[in-house]
Amino acid sequence: MDVARGFLTSTIGKKVVMAASGVILVGFVVAHMVGNLQIYLGAEVLNHYSVFLHELVHGAGLWIARAVLLTAVGLHIWAATSLTLADRAARPVGYREWQASESTYASRTMRWSGVILFFFVGYHLLDLTLGPVNPSFEPGNVYHNVVASFRVVPVAAFYIVAMLLLGMHLHHGVWSMLRTLGLSHPRYDRLAHTIAAAVAAVVVIGNISFPVAVLVGIVR
Repeated sequence: MDVARGFLTSTIGKKVVMAASGVILVGFVVAHMVGNLQIYLGAEVLNHYSVFLHELVHGAGLWIARAVLLTAVGLHIWAATSLTLADRAARPVGYREWQASESTYASRTMRWSGVILFFFVGYHLLDLTLGPVNPSFEPGNVYHNVVASFRVVPVAAFYIVAMLLLGMHLHHGVWSMLRTLGLSHPRYDRLAHTIAAAVAAVVVIGNISFPVAVLVGIVR
């Protein structure tokens, strides 16, 4: 127990927790996007997919997945907050002059993009899962709810901006995750960047296609 406690209170331990929870969250984001691509197959297919998820493992599968995701989110936020506080404690007074040389814009804004995405997820759940902010929510009719939401231009624009922030967060997050979990040799830096860029691009393009498809009338 002392060893585990010591590991979790160390900077390395917190980075490992962030990386491990990141693996779960990235996997969910990719799977969620792939599943939602079924919207292009029509209302019946997408709604049937929703029913399948709710009936998985006699209804327990979705709740197990939610519990795992909530745990991963909690650990991710805890690790990020702990590392941020440790950084500030190590340098309570900022540099008089500072210029970015090695860091990227995505890495410098990870904390802010993470906070914004956290609130976006809350709104997204109220919109498409629970329904109180959806202009025409119908329980169980996922296809209709998506179309009703994204027909509202400000909602679609907000979703698109959130996905661009998610792309930046994923790009740096996946790269950092791969390094933390062992792909840290300079020889593999290009590979790590390529994987991170590919994951971010696929998720962003796939997710942004949904509101765009609704707005231009491809999905209606």
